Amino acid sequence: MYSNYKATREALEKGTTNCEALVNHYLERIQHQKHLNAFLETYDAEALQKAREIDQKIKAGNAGKLAGMVIGLKDVICYKDHRLQAASKILDGFVSKFSATAVEKALAEDAIIIGRQNCDEFAMGSSNENSSFGPAVNPHGKNLVPGGSSGASAVAVAAGMCLVSLGSDTGGSVRQPAAFCGVVGTKPTYSRISRHGLIAYASSFDTIGILSNNTEDAALVLEVIAGKDEYDATVSQREVPNFSNIDSTQKKRKIGFSKESMESEGLHPEIKNSMENTIEMLKAAGHEVTQFDFPLSNYILPTYYILTTAEASTNLSRFDGVRYGYRTEQKVALEEMYKKSRSEGFGEEVKRRIMLGTFVLSASYYDAYFTQAQKVRTLIKNQTSSLLNNYDFIIMPTTPSPAFEIGKYGDDDLVDYYLADLFTVQANVTGIPAMSIPVGKSKDGLPIGIQIMTNSFEEEKMFAFAASMEKMLAATTVE
Repeated sequence: MYSNYKATREALEKGTTNCEALVNHYLERIQHQKHLNAFLETYDAEALQKAREIDQKIKAGNAGKLAGMVIGLKDVICYKDHRLQAASKILDGFVSKFSATAVEKALAEDAIIIGRQNCDEFAMGSSNENSSFGPAVNPHGKNLVPGGSSGASAVAVAAGMCLVSLGSDTGGSVRQPAAFCGVVGTKPTYSRISRHGLIAYASSFDTIGILSNNTEDAALVLEVIAGKDEYDATVSQREVPNFSNIDSTQKKRKIGFSKESMESEGLHPEIKNSMENTIEMLKAAGHEVTQFDFPLSNYILPTYYILTTAEASTNLSRFDGVRYGYRTEQKVALEEMYKKSRSEGFGEEVKRRIMLGTFVLSASYYDAYFTQAQKVRTLIKNQTSSLLNNYDFIIMPTTPSPAFEIGKYGDDDLVDYYLADLFTVQANVTGIPAMSIPVGKSKDGLPIGIQIMTNSFEEEKMFAFAASMEKMLAATTVE
């Protein structure tokens, strides 16, 4: 089947295939690869009915921009009259009463939603092992994690179960699994896409992101789902550019990479080698690529975890077992019912982050942790902005290592587990756009990704550069 939307749309226009056939193909792929545990639920009858309607629109010549694009939704994005659980027991039986704005915009342009996808519970994790439905599995290995928290969304694209997935990115949750699974992961500027209908983890970090097979598809989807929304007071009011009109001219760019990222103790030798090869490739193409120092690099990850856990503590207080979702079966008084419902309904990682967040927000420690972290966040943001005034792009490895085995990290290895987000959190702390593109494979055949970051609201420039890199990499592979 077609690996990009351009070829899909051309085939639909020519009549060599139709939307119904596409949906059937993807449903068969999902069924055949159930062992990857990517989809929690598929909307077979509904998707097929939608496909038939769009086939008629294509014949009539009035189909939308995404006609025939089959999309999967991470289980944190609302879809009206469909179940939504954030891969958590606490939301057992919950049915969404409205659709996320991003979903509504995609549907308005004739996209087809095929199902909801597994993820780390409440988007908290870097491996998809924290799901109450069990881990999703990387298609590149029998027992490998796909990354997280949008791990299954990356699996679905990599394994051909849908053309595009919508995920969420709070600290790298789209880009990190994209790197592990060998696909493209795009996190736009914070506020570029409405967060209405996205279950909140950390509200000042959360962003809906896009997983795709290439840059062109990501650009088209962002063009459709971005923009103003009366239901989100934080969304940008800027006009949305025609992201899909990617500037294919090979402009010479000034690119920087940090000394700290290349000298990190946790950086896998093969990832470092891939990064060095990419730098040489860019230099050979005429770009100016230089190294810079980023003294605050050691503070980015701690700042991220202090602030996101604090916001999670507040956001997840609404899940109490009273109005919807899971409630303990034990007959206890009201306060005890709250405690037992939350203790039984939340997984271990979610409870850990809620408790840590509650601690840093407590009266005795608020100034020592939360207030200080906010100040450091401002410093990181200012230093990053200063760098991006001198460079068109910052590049770095997306992940410190290739995909690791399921079960590798236990409760005694949590620090090492959290380091999987080492290179991705900077874009979330600062709010800038970033994307991961595949640049090769390890000796074991595992995908490796490189991350591109640029100034806020400069996604057009980022897409053009990423597309040019894809062409260079393709040419290198052919040679």
